[in-house]
Amino acid sequence: MAASKKLRICENGHEFYKSTDCPSCPTCDQLSKPMGGFLAKLSAPARNALTHEGITTLEKLSSFTEKEILKIHGIGPASLPVLRASLEEAGLSFQ
Repeated sequence: MAASKKLRICENGHEFYKSTDCPSCPTCDQLSKPMGGFLAKLSAPARNALTHEGITTLEKLSSFTEKEILKIHGIGPASLPVLRASLEEAGLSFQ
């Protein structure tokens, strides 16, 4: 049985429907999406998770192992190929 979606309003006044308690506003996520860099290649949950952990540069990302990155809530296995490719383009790799 699917959960019913509830109308929510973010602090910026955007209306959206969610079936979970996640406060993330799709409109705000789209507006705050970077125009370039490795974070722009990721889904909003993965991007938000890395940003929340202070991982906003490839240099910082390269100081972690893949296992450590996967332990971060919001990062799934689908993000790893994108992260690996971004690191390789910069001549870096996971620890």
